[in-house]
Amino acid sequence: MLSRKAPMLTVDGIIIENQKVLLIKRATEPFIDYWALPGGFVELNETTERAVEREIEEETGLTAKTKKVVGVYSKPGRDPRGHTITIAYLLETIKGTAKATEEAREVKYFDLDNLPENIAFDHREIIEDAKKV
Repeated sequence: MLSRKAPMLTVDGIIIENQKVLLIKRATEPFIDYWALPGGFVELNETTERAVEREIEEETGLTAKTKKVVGVYSKPGRDPRGHTITIAYLLETIKGTAKATEEAREVKYFDLDNLPENIAFDHREIIEDAKKV
């Protein structure tokens, strides 16, 4: 077994419909009350694709399916909790209506060209990259 410290693996999900991106208002620190892409930590024995689909459902109530990878984001310092590596996925909604959950105070679609100022982490960069995919 490895005894060295390693970055944590996370996923972020991007759902774009009608030139609008789905964001959640975070209910927890860090960045409480900031807007963010739905996402979170990958669990042991879970694929990253399953993790992002699970996080989307937990945070928005939507059932979604991964379509493609937008990018991998690994810059140290991007998360104040420690070094994280995120795989960001573009997803399509399969069923459901977006709604707030315990993990998200609010869920809202924003025009891709009119995003809120208070966006958490490096999610503005991830959204810009998703626009090019």
